Amino acid sequence: MKELRAALTEAGITLPSLGLDPVSLAREAPCPLVELGRCSVETAQRLAAALR
Repeated sequence: MKELRAALTEAGITLPSLGLDPVSLAREAPCPLVELGRCSVETAQRLAAALR
């Protein structure tokens, strides 16, 4: 998650809800999932452009 946040920051993109899914951590055998969360349309467009 830290690496993703850093890469997004370098690209000028902020995902305000980026975090670890607490339910995935609470399992008997934890399998952490990164939750990307919601973002504005502008952020989604910038993310799509960065991925291209």
